[in-house]
Order: sequence, then structure tokens, then C-alpha cells
Amino acid sequence: MGDQEPVVDPSRPVYAWQQVADWIARRIEAGELLPGARLEGEREMAQQAGVAIGTVRRAVDDLRQRGLVVTLPAKGTYIAERTDS
Repeated sequence: MGDQEPVVDPSRPVYAWQQVADWIARRIEAGELLPGARLEGEREMAQQAGVAIGTVRRAVDDLRQRGLVVTLPAKGTYIAERTDS
């Protein structure tokens, strides 16, 4: 993984899915993932994060609940438009 920090630190007292959700949220906040952009597929994100696909699914579900992403059945998951006032 080079000089990149691992996405999930098993020594932290935080669920892996929460760490993955926070990793994606940080990418959104940093502008790496822009509103309207399609999120990578579950398999690709699982490989990038070094976790199981189920962990990524739970993380994406959490991001949906936070309002950071929207999922369109049979189309994919997209970064939600920002509602900053």
C-alpha cells in the first residue's frame, strides 16, 4: 500500500464498517469524490480498504443514513448533492 495509511486499523475500538464509512466521508469532504459522482463498486472498495464486501455494504448504508450518498437500484451509488446553506 506504499505510504498510504490503511483504511481499517484493527487495533482501534471501532467497527471496521465505521472506519470504512469514515474513510469514504473523508474522501467526500476532501473533494476527491464530487457531488453527482458514482461511487466505486463494492468489490473495488472492499479491495482498496482490505475488507469484505459486506463491510463495504454496511458502510455505504451508514453513508446513506448520513445523507452523503444516494443509491439508485440497478444504477449504483452516487455522492449526494451538498445542501450547504
